[in-house]
Formats: sequence, C-alpha cells, structure tokens
Amino acid sequence: MKVLVIGSGGREHALAWKIRKSPHVSWLGCAPGNEGTRSVAQSVEIAADDIEGIAKYVHDNQISLTVVGPEAPLAAGIASAFDQKRHILFGPTKEAAKLESSKSFAKDLMAAAGVPTGHYATFTDAEGAKAWISAFDRPMVVKASGLAAGKGVIVCDTTEETKAAVDRMLVDKEFGEAGSEIVVEERLEGSEVSVLAVCDGDTFIMLPPSQDHKRIGEKDTGPNTGGMGAYSPTPLIDDAAIERTAKHIIEPTLEAMRENGTPYRGMLYVGLMITDDGPKVLEYNVRFGDPESQAVLPMVKVDLVDLMLAGSLNKLSDMLKHVNLKSYDWNRISRSGHAASIVLASAGYPGGYEKGKVITGLPQESDNLLVFHAGTKRDKGEIVTSGGRVLTVTGIAETLPEALKKAYAACDRIQFEGKTLRRDIGWQALK
Repeated sequence: MKVLVIGSGGREHALAWKIRKSPHVSWLGCAPGNEGTRSVAQSVEIAADDIEGIAKYVHDNQISLTVVGPEAPLAAGIASAFDQKRHILFGPTKEAAKLESSKSFAKDLMAAAGVPTGHYATFTDAEGAKAWISAFDRPMVVKASGLAAGKGVIVCDTTEETKAAVDRMLVDKEFGEAGSEIVVEERLEGSEVSVLAVCDGDTFIMLPPSQDHKRIGEKDTGPNTGGMGAYSPTPLIDDAAIERTAKHIIEPTLEAMRENGTPYRGMLYVGLMITDDGPKVLEYNVRFGDPESQAVLPMVKVDLVDLMLAGSLNKLSDMLKHVNLKSYDWNRISRSGHAASIVLASAGYPGGYEKGKVITGLPQESDNLLVFHAGTKRDKGEIVTSGGRVLTVTGIAETLPEALKKAYAACDRIQFEGKTLRRDIGWQALK
C-alpha cells in the first residue's frame, strides 16, 4: 500500500521511520518533509496546510493511507476532503479536532463528562478575567484557547503574574487570534506525563507513556516551547494510574464525543498532571506528540500501520479481542528498555533565531541511536538549520540513564553555530 505522511518536523520523520518498517508499505511519501525524511520517504512538495493540494495528490496517486502530523490541517478540516472508503486518513474530523483547537470546548467537555481536571473559567474580556483571578487567589495558568503551536500557555506564580498574562493575550494580542479567548485554570501540582492512545471512536490502545520537557530552561524554567526533549516509558505514572487514566479519562472522553455526534478516531494525546489525588487532564491534543513521538515510536514493537488502520476503520476493538489485549496494556505492545530524546534547537528559540547554520557530526543510524530531523534542509551540498527545533537525538538502552548517555554523547558530536539543548532531560525520573 501507498502511505503519505503530512508535515515537516521531527515527529513526521519519526512517523516515516516507523511506517517504513511495515511490510504493508510499498511506497512512502512525506509532504513536504525535511532533509531527514528523504532517507526513508519520497519528498512531496506540497505544504502541510494545502488541504486541496494534498487531497488531489492523494486521489491522483491512489494513496491508501494518509497520516497527518501537525494539528493545523486537522483543525482546518482536512478529514472532510477525503473519500474515506478509498483513501483513509488517520486523524479526527474538524469537529472532533476541537479537543485541541478550542481549549474552552475541551474543558467544557471534561466538566460535562466528569473527567478530572483543574478548576477553570473561560473569558474574552480582560476585566472579567482579572476579577475572577482576584477571587480565586492562588497560582494559575493562562491558556490561549486556540492553536498556538504549543506555546500559548503561561504558567504563573502570583496573582499579579496571572493578570499580566491575561493582558498579554486579551489586550496586547501577543498570541493573535488564538488568544482572543482564554482559559484561566488552577495550577495543578505534580509531575506531567503524556499518554498517546490510538482511538477508533469506541475503544483505544495506549502507547508507552512518556514525559515531555516543555520549558526552554533546565529544571523547567523559562518560556514554554514546542518541547525540548522526552523519554519513554516514564516511571512517574504507575500501573494503577494508567488504568485510572484509561477508565476515568479516555473512556468518558470518547463516550462524550460519541454523544456529541463527533466520534473521535485518530491519535488522542492526553497531557496529564499526576497529582496527590491521581491523574488530572491538563490538555488534549489530537495528533502524535512532538517530541514524544521520537521517544515513544522506537519503543513500540507492533506494526504502527496496523494500529492506524484499525483505528481509522473502527476495527480496534476486534483487534484487541483477537489478541486478548486491554486498552491500557501498553507494555504488551512495547519492547523492553527506554528511549531518551534530546532536542537540539537554534539559539534564541522559542523567540527569534537565525537560519542557515551548517550542521556537522551527524551520526549514522543504529539499533540504539536515531537522529530525527526537524528544521533542516540541504543548501549547496551541506545540511543547514532551517527552524527553531533542528534535530531530535534519541538514544535507546535497557535503562534510562544508559539511553540518556547515548543520546547526549551523540548531541556532543553534532555541531552547528548556536546549538541549544537542555542537559537535564529525565531529571524527575532520575531523581
């Protein structure tokens, strides 16, 4: 079968790498891809947000399965452009994608479904938000309700900081249209964990849990980014909390989406805070995580194409029954050991940064070391930087410290001007 991956980041390189291993796949393309995806897939010069162009290419070239990496095409309704009987798209409809494209929608759904989450309120006017903040008077988080490339979250320590964050979004319009509506919620305390689940509308199967590191600075300081590293599996969520997440978070979420007439099919990313009261939802995303995918996918030992087809065709329940697998038996579909992924970014990220810096020292892929490209391109025969997050280096070993050691050793060999990375990925697990 022919498969097309949509996107150009490290996540899409990891997806292409994993999909290429499937015996079902006779041809693999990536639109538009990057310099790294060229090693496993044919580059297709179509932008990820060109829905009409992608749909035409899929039809003209008889692509059997299309896998969407970034959230924007899903939120824009790319699923409706496909004849799902002839050209399967793995990803939710536009209405179902509101779980990510509208944080207010997601929080209201959690409240209605009884999904554990933080206390919250939604606002479009700054004065109303500030009055609520004054009454609540505790550490808060301010979120742009719309899509903000993973950067529309401001974590605040004081009431004054929270009110200033409201002004940044609603008055100064720092986050554009995405911040025209905001969600203000209590700041949950605990450890953040990411859970990815393939869903078919009725049931799901969890992939290995992971932990992302969103802040630019070590010990989780500084502004949020798209993610500076991840590792999988994480010991910060135990078996009991995994089962609780399945039964009290993902199951009621899927049920609520069915009742809304928008059954959820595709990858559901649940961002959790593991609190003293158990797991609570921070946010939903409607696609594979980045950089979580670069750590999770190397740990998955089953055919990802089989899982995505079953999810898209509402056959996941049959598959799980056939192999006597529970939805939270992630360890049965995973290899042993750990994967640790380190993001190498451009100087200045997540703010402004320069491009065109020559990259040297890239290692060869091996069984225990992978390098996934994101912001890269080829210029005059050399690989150069072309984005904020440039590469994700993934080490694989039986223990997390060994996996981190392999990844950081490779990071030290890779060189480009302004190379920026965190040296403490996995610090909570190691502690």
